[in-house]
Amino acid sequence: MQLEPVDYKSLLNANIPVHVAIIMDGNGRWAKKKGEHRVFGHMNGVESVRASLTAATEAGVKYLTLYAFSSENWNRPKEEVEALMDLLVRTIVSEIDELNKNGVRLNAIGNLKSLPIDCRNVLMEAIDATKKNTRITLNLALSYSSKDELTLAVKKMVEDVILGKIDKNDITDTLINQYLFTRDIPDPDLLIRTSGEHRISNFLLWQIAYSELYFTDVLWPDFNKNEFFKAIYSYQQRERRFGKTSEQLTEQDNEH
Repeated sequence: MQLEPVDYKSLLNANIPVHVAIIMDGNGRWAKKKGEHRVFGHMNGVESVRASLTAATEAGVKYLTLYAFSSENWNRPKEEVEALMDLLVRTIVSEIDELNKNGVRLNAIGNLKSLPIDCRNVLMEAIDATKKNTRITLNLALSYSSKDELTLAVKKMVEDVILGKIDKNDITDTLINQYLFTRDIPDPDLLIRTSGEHRISNFLLWQIAYSELYFTDVLWPDFNKNEFFKAIYSYQQRERRFGKTSEQLTEQDNEH
């Protein structure tokens, strides 16, 4: 059922996801439909980032993670990669004052060492400049691969077992969480993917074990505040059981 634009704010008083993650897909197709180069789509996608961050902040979401650039994206045409890196730098520089004004803390996960040095420096400066903000954390996944993240975590745990820092019997899902890029961030409650694709694309594979998934046909540059609120509304209609039955959840609620 297609939801028409309404005042979703009236629905956002309870059951707000703490952490929303988004796979921002469809920039290239959006540009192609307009007879433009793929980079044109990425440029227009920046406004959707602003809109999503504004909507998340208004809704009371505490963490917003955006899949901005995957490890596999380095295989794209050199011209597109360079344009994306340049766009990233320019956008970060231009948004620092606005982030501070709105209480947004910037963070990044992924193989950040693989980023161009100037890009990485600007990113780290922005992270430092916003580190005291507490209203919402904007988490950028850059040069990110979930498989690489898990591989690195396993290697580090093996190393720590050998060094005697941990015992193999101490390894639990809680401990594994401490070896991931997202160690200081709660798992996503809601994962959104735009553009009509129905796959995860190597994004937060461990962390989304119990996330609610929301897929929309809207291409990323057309994803606005109203589309974000639609996703929140869909999330609010679902029952998150975490392996339990509905009856168990009802009993649990009654106990409280």
